[in-house]
Amino acid sequence: MARSISLAAYLAFARREPATLKKITVPRPGGELVWLHCADPARARALAQLALRLSAQRTGVRFLLTTSPGTVRPDNLPSDLVWMPCPSENPLDIRGFLDHWRPDLMIWLGPWLRPALIDAAHGRGIATLLLEADTPGLENRRWRWMPEPTRATLARFTAVLTLDKGAADRFRRILPDGGPNVIESGKLLEESHALPCNETDLEDLRAALGGRPVWLAARVQPQEIPLVLQAYRAVLRLSHRMLLIVVPDRAEDFAAIRTPLAKSGLRLANWDDGVFPDDNTHVLLAESPSELGLWYRAAPVTLMGSSLAAGHGGRDPLEPAALGSAVLYGPGVRWHLDAYSRLAQAGGARIVKDSDSLTAAVTHLIAPDEVAAMAHAGWQIVSEGAEVSDQIVALAQDLLDTRGKPK
Repeated sequence: MARSISLAAYLAFARREPATLKKITVPRPGGELVWLHCADPARARALAQLALRLSAQRTGVRFLLTTSPGTVRPDNLPSDLVWMPCPSENPLDIRGFLDHWRPDLMIWLGPWLRPALIDAAHGRGIATLLLEADTPGLENRRWRWMPEPTRATLARFTAVLTLDKGAADRFRRILPDGGPNVIESGKLLEESHALPCNETDLEDLRAALGGRPVWLAARVQPQEIPLVLQAYRAVLRLSHRMLLIVVPDRAEDFAAIRTPLAKSGLRLANWDDGVFPDDNTHVLLAESPSELGLWYRAAPVTLMGSSLAAGHGGRDPLEPAALGSAVLYGPGVRWHLDAYSRLAQAGGARIVKDSDSLTAAVTHLIAPDEVAAMAHAGWQIVSEGAEVSDQIVALAQDLLDTRGKPK
């Protein structure tokens, strides 16, 4: 497909941009490499979770994530996900980037486009997917005075997945015949897969609990323990059989969390010593978050820690929601703000700010009908994005399977 005049003009202007790409020192992983680009770093986690879903279905695939030039590595990405800022639009930078990484597939999450980079990927025969297509535009405002190359850039994609039917109809009208496959899709949402657990441990734990009400404080920081304890003591006055399960955010914090619990006067059991709670146990303490899949299944209510103490950014609320646990959380959740907002709007999560509001929330959720309604709302939020993710993964699988084959 020949370049349009507007795209050709853009590419000519892009050659004047200074080359800034330094030597890439991170080696390319062996095997298939999927390049993920996120124009908005705040959405990077959704792409990272898509990568986890694809890797679970395709053995050996590796991932590179890029964000816009000048950005830093987004918080809370999987440690094995390779990240770097994407290159400038200078052709030397683009050539060095593509020569080094040699991606087998590019998945682009807009809304902003980088025409020179996308055109070069197309020229190398790299299959390219555009997600959430609606009203894409140029990322660099300096170049918006020139003839608009957006339409020609869109034509370089293998497939365009739109936000809704209306967007799909618009793209089919403006894109040329023989251009990208336009597919009605939806928004890529943060997801969380159900964490595993030992089924025997779960059966034994439920037998030991004997129907006692349970509240889980998950991924807590040491400085959050006094607030949790204060709320728990208040809850005990109304529900004297309530069991509190405490799981630190990091195994290294176990000692710092155990000390105030041991001094509290409450009866404490340590799960990692092989102790099951009995009728006299107040607090069950686990040493690390490695068995959270067990605790989320056992507890109808979860306080997601690392959200009440400043500076920790919160932890993934979709983990407990995926396993049927209603979610309580503090105000410090910047790392997962979108997920918390979706849950709260649907009634699957509730914010607490101090021990009094935490006490009130836990007490309210002792009622089986209240906690069941909240847990169901959370489960619906977890499920709603699965269809879009499955659609993208299936398309990515097809493109990887057919790359290099004659058309």
